[in-house]
Amino acid sequence: MQTINNDLLDPLVVVDPYSYYETLRKHDPVYWNSQWGGWIFTSYEEVKNGFQDIRLSAERVRPSKGMGKEKQQEMSSTYTILSNWLVFNDPPKHTRLRMLMNKAFTPKAVNKLLPKIEETTDYLLNDMSKNREVNVLQSYASILPIMVISDLLGVPKEDRNLIKKWSDDLMLLVFGAAEVENRHEVAKNSLSEMVDYLKVIIKDRRVNPKEDLISALVEASEDQDKLSDDEVISTCTLLVFGGHETTTNLIANGLLAFNNHPEQLQLLKNKPELINTAVDEILRYDGPSKAMVRVAKEDFILNDKEIKIGDKVLLVQASANRDPAVFERPNEFDITRSPNHHLGFGRGIHYCLGAPLALQEGRIALGKFIEKFPSYRVLDQKVEWQPTFVNRGLKYLNISLY
Repeated sequence: MQTINNDLLDPLVVVDPYSYYETLRKHDPVYWNSQWGGWIFTSYEEVKNGFQDIRLSAERVRPSKGMGKEKQQEMSSTYTILSNWLVFNDPPKHTRLRMLMNKAFTPKAVNKLLPKIEETTDYLLNDMSKNREVNVLQSYASILPIMVISDLLGVPKEDRNLIKKWSDDLMLLVFGAAEVENRHEVAKNSLSEMVDYLKVIIKDRRVNPKEDLISALVEASEDQDKLSDDEVISTCTLLVFGGHETTTNLIANGLLAFNNHPEQLQLLKNKPELINTAVDEILRYDGPSKAMVRVAKEDFILNDKEIKIGDKVLLVQASANRDPAVFERPNEFDITRSPNHHLGFGRGIHYCLGAPLALQEGRIALGKFIEKFPSYRVLDQKVEWQPTFVNRGLKYLNISLY
């Protein structure tokens, strides 16, 4: 096999992960990366099966091996909160948490938000229209999701900037932003502030329930089983983080994709009803989730490779979603693609709980933006991507609106 660059954060890989993972997929779809210290799954079949393989655990929240004992103790409260996130748990705990969360995070709750999402979108678009050029990531793509998730949870409007800051800081740890040296301390401090903030709201909702998700989580029960305060707090931090970061990148990546494929942009202008398949194609072509980590729970053989208990596994959705064994013309952006069995939201029991909300936000945000600014164009000849190996997000996106 040709020599493979094992640096997953090499600048060339960050800019264009698709060419890099295509090379792996062709030559070794179950590849041991000695620098990362784990297995890289890149074919559609292996990634899809990996999401559903009970031999692979989602329980991967732990201090890094290079972190000293003093630092581990300092970060213990942070990892305790993250360890209660639904996405970092296996059955039976995952089953219990998801069942209780499903009772609160219902399709009815999402549908109830749709008029508010449209109203908020219109407000942000009208506000941006006062300018000729904007950083659309800062002025739109990152603002809309935090306003929506804040409304869903029942967070006061005046505290939205706090919620966004806490989420941004937590991203440094969860997505492994290695270029930020003090990322552990920044994330720990912000998560601690968020927890203290949520404790006050949860205490109030137990006495004075409202029509919001925090109240629904507090009241959710199954056979007299309820979420503890710590579990409600962890769930809220997950929803803030997941509901903000993923949708932000879906919107921004989508606007960039349409800019780079003007024939597809024109097609959507001519046929706005294609917005549903367009959002699915964005998730496949250049979605916000690049890869997810799992840990082997036992020894097993896969593709003649000996995977050992405790080995890390990277399930690369960005590669699977461009596997020619499943997708015709995989490197083409085609908003009419249907069916589109992308793995942007995962698969199996860990399929993204917030997928219905993210899809609705993406459809409204992109559809209305293109309707409002049909001649927009990206001003940056080259864009910069966040240097992480699990998410696909821009640092900024400067756009001319007219």
